[in-house]
Amino acid sequence: MLSQDYSVSASCAVLELPRSSYYHIGKSRDHQRLRSAIEQLAGRHPTYGSRRIAAQLQRAPYEMVVGRHLARRLMREMSLDIQPKRRRGSGTDSRHGYQRCPNLIKGLRAARPNQVWVADITYLCLHSDFIYLAILMDVYTRAVRGWHLSWSSDKSLTITALGKALQNHSAPAIHHSDQGGQYAAEDYVKPLRDAGTQISMAAAGEPSENGYAERLIRTIKEEEVYLSDYQSMAEAQQQLGHFIDVVYNQLRPHSAIDYRTPAERERQWLQRNPL
Repeated sequence: MLSQDYSVSASCAVLELPRSSYYHIGKSRDHQRLRSAIEQLAGRHPTYGSRRIAAQLQRAPYEMVVGRHLARRLMREMSLDIQPKRRRGSGTDSRHGYQRCPNLIKGLRAARPNQVWVADITYLCLHSDFIYLAILMDVYTRAVRGWHLSWSSDKSLTITALGKALQNHSAPAIHHSDQGGQYAAEDYVKPLRDAGTQISMAAAGEPSENGYAERLIRTIKEEEVYLSDYQSMAEAQQQLGHFIDVVYNQLRPHSAIDYRTPAERERQWLQRNPL
């Protein structure tokens, strides 16, 4: 035995290992069970990377001891590290005569629910036609507050989405969007200002200033739209509704909020700040 001829300190020094490693007993992992769990999660969420897969494995019902690097290695061995295709599009029209507002959220870190809502529009393909999705998201919780799907991208699309959001939630302190006419129109802005909301807009030609909403739309497209083949508006409504209201808001952990779901983030805030 090496320890009979050399001290633990000397052996570890030669091998360039910390002394504590001599006493460490590695945790055994059932890789077959891990593989089965990864396969199940990847089948349910084909666009998840190793970081998010590892985070899901650490949660109920799995509660497994696994880090990102092990998850990534196993996913590569199982050929599950495929990157999804990305497509970009925009549905807002900034050619209008409505009032434009400055960016009020640049550098602002949301500290509570309903402090900042962000809004955006995107288009989806339905056979040879386009349909349009308007969404509003709460920045602190990352929860979608309201959404609407329509054949038209005019202001009725955004007004309907906003109405749904205000019907179920308190108005935000700040509403942020791009400078599209659908968001600058008086019919859209009035109910917000009546509720005391400040209007904020990204600078013209600066989509990165509406980055929260851009990332939400990218997630919706990569994890739902690009994996589906909607045959009708009703089917698109049903599947998008399930993804947004159930999967995204209730089940999907977000890296930006410590791998909690939006519902968990909101509940935790309310527990710390009871009404």
